[in-house]
Amino acid sequence: MGQEQNSTQTLKWKQLTESERYKIEALFQSGLTPIEIGRQIDRDRRTIERELKRGRTQRKRLNRNSSKSVNEPLYIVDNVYYADVGQRIHNERASNKGRTWKIGHNHKLSAHIERKICDERYSPDAVIGEIKTKGLSFDVTVCTKTVYNMIDAGLFLRLSNKDLPVKRNGKKRKYRQTRSVALNNTKGRSIEERPPEVENREEYGHWEMDCVVGKGKACLLVMTERKSRQQLLFKIAAKTQHCVHAVINKLERRYKSRFKQIFRSITMDNGSEFLDMEGIENSVLNVGTKRTICYYAHPYSAYERGSNENANKLIRRFIPKGSDIGKLSFADVKRIEHWINCYPRRIFGYKTANEIAA
Repeated sequence: MGQEQNSTQTLKWKQLTESERYKIEALFQSGLTPIEIGRQIDRDRRTIERELKRGRTQRKRLNRNSSKSVNEPLYIVDNVYYADVGQRIHNERASNKGRTWKIGHNHKLSAHIERKICDERYSPDAVIGEIKTKGLSFDVTVCTKTVYNMIDAGLFLRLSNKDLPVKRNGKKRKYRQTRSVALNNTKGRSIEERPPEVENREEYGHWEMDCVVGKGKACLLVMTERKSRQQLLFKIAAKTQHCVHAVINKLERRYKSRFKQIFRSITMDNGSEFLDMEGIENSVLNVGTKRTICYYAHPYSAYERGSNENANKLIRRFIPKGSDIGKLSFADVKRIEHWINCYPRRIFGYKTANEIAA
C-alpha cells in the first residue's frame, strides 16, 4: 500500500490557539453569532460556544440614563468575552492533566518530610534515604525527585524552597589542577607527599582541618576524617596558632598512646593558624617524638580538602555567615557535631559517619 493509499484518518480535532481566541474576541464584539464566528475561523459552532462560556466575564459600564430616571441603575453589567481569560483558564486546566500526586492524602508521610527538612535541617535526598535504610513504613513510597517537585508545586503546608539547604542547578563545577606551584608555606610538607592510602581513603585516621569563622574573634576548629567523614568540632577563642595547638594537645592527652592510630595525618590549608607544622606534629607527652604528620594543600585549592569544605556547609545550616560563634555554648557545638555525625549520607548508602567509623 502506497503512502497516498493509506487508510489512516487524519485527526480533525485540535485545540484552539491563542491567536484564534483573539479572533473570537474581535468577532464576538462585532456582534457575530457563534455559528458565524465558526465559519470565519473554520471551527464548529459548539467549539465557539464552549470557548465563549469559558472566557466569559462581567464588565460594568456607566448607565447614562440613570441621571434621567430614579429607577434606572447606576451601572449596567455586560457579559463579555476576553481572549486572555480564556487562554489563562486553558493553561490552568492543561497543567492539571496527567497523574495525580502519588503522595495523595498521606498526611503522615508529608508531616515526616516537613519535620525532617524544616526542623532537623535534612535535605530531601537524606530524608528519602533514611526512610529506605531504616525501613520506615508509610502507605506510599516517593523518590527524591518527587519531593523536589512537590516542594516546587507548593503542596506542603510549611515547606518551601527557602527551607532547602541547597537547590543545585545540576551543573558540576569544573576544577583545575594546581600542581608544581610554589607554596606560600615553604616550610610545610606538601600535599603531593601524601601516601596512596591517604589519597584513596583506605585507612581510618587521616583528617582534614579548617576553621569556620563568624562575627568576632571566636571561631570553630573543624576536623574531618577522610574515610568516614566523621567530624570533631571545637570552639576556640581566636584563629591563632596557640588555640590550634591547645586543641591538638588536649586530644593527645585524652587519647594518650591511641592518638597516633586515631590521628595518623592532618591535611590543612596555608592559613596563618596552621603554619607551625612542628607545633602540631610534635608530641607534648613524649618530647622529641612526632604524634602525627601534617600536609598542606596548594594555595587557592579548597577542593583538595573537599570533605572538610562539605562539612563546613553542613555547619552553616546552624551557623550562618555573620553569626557570633562566641555566643555558642559547649553544648551547642557538641549538638551540631552529633547532628553531622548522625546525618545519613548517600555516598555510604545512607549510613552515618558514626556507623562507618565504628
